[in-house]
Amino acid sequence: MTGERQLTLTGDTMSIRDLMIIVEAGIAFWRRQYEASIGVAREQAGQALRELSQILASLAQQISQGRETVRITSRLPAQRQYPLACPLCGRGNRAGARFCVSCGSPLSAPWQINLSLPPLQTRIAVRSHVGQVRSTNEDAVYAGMFSLGEQQPFAALLLVADGMGGAAAGEVASQLASETIKTFLQQTLNETLPDTDEQWLACLQSAMQAAHERIVAAARADPRRAGMGTTATLALITHRHAYLAHVGDSRAYLITPGTGDEAPVYIQLTTDHTIVARLVDIGQLSPEAARTHLQRHILYRSLGADQPLAIDTRVQPLAAGDVLLICSDGLYNHVTDEELARLALADEPTQAASALIDLANQRGGHDNISVALARIETAPTM
Repeated sequence: MTGERQLTLTGDTMSIRDLMIIVEAGIAFWRRQYEASIGVAREQAGQALRELSQILASLAQQISQGRETVRITSRLPAQRQYPLACPLCGRGNRAGARFCVSCGSPLSAPWQINLSLPPLQTRIAVRSHVGQVRSTNEDAVYAGMFSLGEQQPFAALLLVADGMGGAAAGEVASQLASETIKTFLQQTLNETLPDTDEQWLACLQSAMQAAHERIVAAARADPRRAGMGTTATLALITHRHAYLAHVGDSRAYLITPGTGDEAPVYIQLTTDHTIVARLVDIGQLSPEAARTHLQRHILYRSLGADQPLAIDTRVQPLAAGDVLLICSDGLYNHVTDEELARLALADEPTQAASALIDLANQRGGHDNISVALARIETAPTM
């Protein structure tokens, strides 16, 4: 804690009054830093004082509303609750439903491809730009199809990795992650295809772990690249499902067109592994304030961090009309989720990806900007 103090929690809740004392101690610490500093250090202290004051005001408001404790957890809560998904057509159903409201398939039946459903095709696009401020692009982005021998493509891969580290190390880390993941998946899927959701997710986890270990080894071998790392968010689309694996603060979104005059429906499928995202989840920072927070880029999880790696995974059913979008923070820091959803659906994938990057650049382009996009469509019949 601020001032080298340590806090030991013996339960999963904490008195708001005790938390106020901790925040007040932080304010006292940063006030002393402010008075003793000049230049950039003084600006940092001033920003910290403003942020702690906002948190203190929030806690005071919760006390006035009668709240006594706040829950402390090391596990991020689920962002949203989802309905029961049909394993065949991907549409949502109410909890406890026996048959899918869309295709009529039994929801308790073993997973298998329903040949009566129209076949789907995936159209993909990828774009990356250095932005308006940076001199180099440390993002690695990929969108491509997998096939076995001369067979028709059976899966699409989307991947965004946002590197970090000095002396071009961030660029090295993101490229190593992209190359390792692609090679691992191609070799593994050429040998055998997974049969279950769990096996698909385990395959993605192994690919991410291989990338992590390669980055760690490269950093240890070259002192100039010590501490390099990268985010990595990827989706493998096959059999009306997207299998996702995620580390860091690049994001994956599912976007579905609205009906009639309704706006598109979007869901953020990943959770940012940042300190600021944790503050938002526990109610100590608003989503609006998080967008401009000075510490919003501080990650607590990345590929290359020399520690046991934790990887988020999930399965997302897909249907015709859906758009799956993966991007680096250089996009969503300038483009709101509503704008992102609207532009992703406004044109064909390549033009949509370009329009998103253009908008981020028009608003400053303070970071590298990368987009990988897939649109799910009904395949034409012969």
